[in-house]
This record gives sequence, structure tokens and C-alpha cells, in this order.
Amino acid sequence: MAAKPVIIEDYNYDWPGMFEELALILKCRLGKLIIDVQHVGSTSVPGLAAKPIIDMDIVISSMSLLPEVIIKLSELGYYHEGNLGVEGREAFGRKDAKVPYNEDNQQKPEHHLYVCNQESEAFINHVMLRDILRRHTHLVDEYGELKKKLAIKYRDNRQAYTEGKTQFVSKVMKEYKIDL
Repeated sequence: MAAKPVIIEDYNYDWPGMFEELALILKCRLGKLIIDVQHVGSTSVPGLAAKPIIDMDIVISSMSLLPEVIIKLSELGYYHEGNLGVEGREAFGRKDAKVPYNEDNQQKPEHHLYVCNQESEAFINHVMLRDILRRHTHLVDEYGELKKKLAIKYRDNRQAYTEGKTQFVSKVMKEYKIDL
């Protein structure tokens, strides 16, 4: 199966509502197993161009809860993909476009789902980058333009696209680091 092309869209004001719809299902089903569900990634930053995919981190207090969370997520139609090389962050795929399953049985917005320990570096970095970009709006246009250029150059190479953003993200994280 060929990889999906990298497509960047201008900010969509529906993205926060899409996240809320998904998060509500997850929070209701996972209940006290989780601390929170956070909207992260580019779709969580007002005005930022992004791939039209909602990124979400389910936050848990301890990775000892992961086996129970995996069971609950599998009931919703997710499958565990492991950490995909990122310590402290477990990735989940969707069995089909109706995941997470609920009573409406409708197609849900495209999204990436991760489960993170509240103290994991992966989670802290997701939230920090989001919050930096939300506070320093002058970076939003710069980052959006970079992403659009990279998407054209690396349309069929997601890895190269992601690597192309690394220098900008690292610089922003270093220069604008905030305490969470």
C-alpha cells in the first residue's frame, strides 16, 4: 500500500470541534483510567496550516495502566501499534473510519491517537510546542509556510517532510522553552 501524500491545508476552524467530539467519546469510555485527552499537533494551533489530521494525546498517570487502556481502546476500534520508536508514547491505529465506535455509528474525523504518561518527554514536548505556538503567533505563519513548502517538495515522502520540520521545531523549542 502506497503512503498517503503529504497535503497541508490552511487552518480549519472546525478542527477544535472535531477534537472535542473525539475527546468526549474517549473520556466517557475511559473514565477514571485517564487524566485527560489533549489536542496537540498543528491542528491545535489557531491559524496554523496543517495536515487535516487531529493529533490527540490520552494522558495517564502511569504506564502500568496501559494494559487496561489498550483493552478499552480496542473496544472502541483502535489497535495498539507500540511506541513506534518514541519512548513514553504509545500509538494506536483505527480499524476503520467509524473509530472511535459509539452509538451514532458515523464516520469520525481522521486522527492520530497516542497514550502518554503525564511525565513522558513525548507528551511534554507535544504540549510545549503547541503552547509556544499559541503564545507566539508570529511563529505560526513562519511554520505554516515552511510546512507548505516541504509538502510540495516531499509530497510522497512523509519521513523527509517530517525531517524537514525538525530544525524549525528544535529551534523554537530551545528559544521559547516554557515551564509547564
